Amino acid sequence: MSDPQVPIAFIGLGVMGASMAGHLLRAGHPLRVHTRTRAKAQPLLEAGARWCESPAAAAREAEVIMTMVGFPPEVEEVYFGAGGVLDAAQPGSLLIDFTTSKPSLAVRIHAEARRRELLALDAPVSGGDVGAREARLSIMVGGDAEAFQRAREILALLGKSVVHQGPAGRGQHAKLTNQIVIAGSMLSIAEAMAYARRSGLDAETVLASVASGAATSWALMNLAPRMLAGNWAPGFYVKHFIKDLRIALEEGDALGLDLAAVRLALARYEELAARGGADQGTQAIYRVVDREGAG
Repeated sequence: MSDPQVPIAFIGLGVMGASMAGHLLRAGHPLRVHTRTRAKAQPLLEAGARWCESPAAAAREAEVIMTMVGFPPEVEEVYFGAGGVLDAAQPGSLLIDFTTSKPSLAVRIHAEARRRELLALDAPVSGGDVGAREARLSIMVGGDAEAFQRAREILALLGKSVVHQGPAGRGQHAKLTNQIVIAGSMLSIAEAMAYARRSGLDAETVLASVASGAATSWALMNLAPRMLAGNWAPGFYVKHFIKDLRIALEEGDALGLDLAAVRLALARYEELAARGGADQGTQAIYRVVDREGAG
């Protein structure tokens, strides 16, 4: 898989997908792309990628087919829909879905891929827009060991951490674990920044101290400054985080777990979405926590 001439199809060019596809193109891979809004693909097309009118058209001549869409129904449509990836992919092709989706759907894709002599991995990522741009994503992979070994070098073009979590669906379970951690931390960070401001501290100054101690985290370092600046541009959409938290609660219920922090975070993020924040970044939760300070 280290051969730079391996043709790749990339379907879904959103906040993260466009950067990820760009890394593959710059590494020398012939790249076929498709996304719902062609304008999003224009920079890649100008750099040498080839536009395809459908997921099937993108997949038909690729050895590796990658998808990064928004919601499970979109994943299902891209793979199982009329003219979808599974109908078009040639035997022996490798399918990699980066979307955070339902573990059961990942298992279903894997089973159908195997039936068609294809390899499939669920490989959701963490790191947001910054991680995607800098190729420093954490990639959590589920699927057969053979498929993982085949994909490993190419995934290393996109992430600093590429870890095989186990059979199909385990990549999704690992990503949901990640989102459970983030659910509580985002609320805590927003509350901490609101507390600092309301108590009379200079929030940027106290952030420098807090970020140097035991409370530091990726979210604190990267998203707290955006909160304080009133920058709600999406590195990861609120609407997608709500989707992830709902899936986490479903899976938690199936496991007999009461994920109280996730329930609280979901309620707050649903409030934010109701106030028009669905297409903002997850740091916009500060708007709900500190209505006065967030403006």
